[in-house]
Amino acid sequence: MTTPPPDGNFSILQKITTIYLLWHNFSVQLPKPVRYNLGTKVDILFTDLLEIIFQAKYAHKDNKLLFIDKAAIKLDSLKFFLQIIWQTKSLDNKKYLQLSEPLAEVGKILGGWKKLF
Repeated sequence: MTTPPPDGNFSILQKITTIYLLWHNFSVQLPKPVRYNLGTKVDILFTDLLEIIFQAKYAHKDNKLLFIDKAAIKLDSLKFFLQIIWQTKSLDNKKYLQLSEPLAEVGKILGGWKKLF
């Protein structure tokens, strides 16, 4: 899916929500120092990303590119901090892949949208 869906069907929100819920299940298993530092940072990035995508849904067509750019930056930051958590071995390979692969798909969707605007 590379085109923005109609207002009634904003599936990228559903996809990010699903990934966030998976992250939430993983985050409670992180060591406390990581959970309350980098884990909190990742949580905030997820909710910021969801908020930006939600705002994009209602933005005027002339402003959508601004929201797409903001979402792409948040997504890249999110992937970066998840990678750090993985590099500290606080998140195992399997869990990291379960998060990073669908986030890469979200990035492709955002890239496709950016080409449209």
